[in-house]
Amino acid sequence: MEAIVEEVVAPEDLQKFKQKYMKEQESLGKVSAETQFSYAWCLVRSANKQDVHLGIQLLKDLFQKTKDETAKRDYLYYLAIGHTRLKEYNEALKFSNAILQVEQGNHQAVMLSEYIEKKMKKEGLIGMAIVGGAAAIAIGGLVGLGVALSKK
Repeated sequence: MEAIVEEVVAPEDLQKFKQKYMKEQESLGKVSAETQFSYAWCLVRSANKQDVHLGIQLLKDLFQKTKDETAKRDYLYYLAIGHTRLKEYNEALKFSNAILQVEQGNHQAVMLSEYIEKKMKKEGLIGMAIVGGAAAIAIGGLVGLGVALSKK
């Protein structure tokens, strides 16, 4: 699952789908769902966080517009991927769990939910370690200050 979440789109692919999206928007005044999805799919795999945010917005737009349940599942999956890439794990889990409410046995959604939960636990422990380390430094500083003041 990590390979899927961490995959970064090739810049030339992102540019190709962006051009197709812009061309349709300019010439037709609207963009097909297929083109919008392809561009959003590239954006959520970008190394640039602003691109990932734009991809999420495009996917949410597609999700709201479609009645196709298979397409909705795909949009939810890539919304979860995008939010995971941004380390917005609660949002990511919300989208992957939404798939599981409709398709309990969806292997990809199960794997993604487990991956997100592992990331949450790992980063929660790292966060606690950082806070604990900062607290230890602060206490050490206060003890040092106390010792210095007591010698005066």
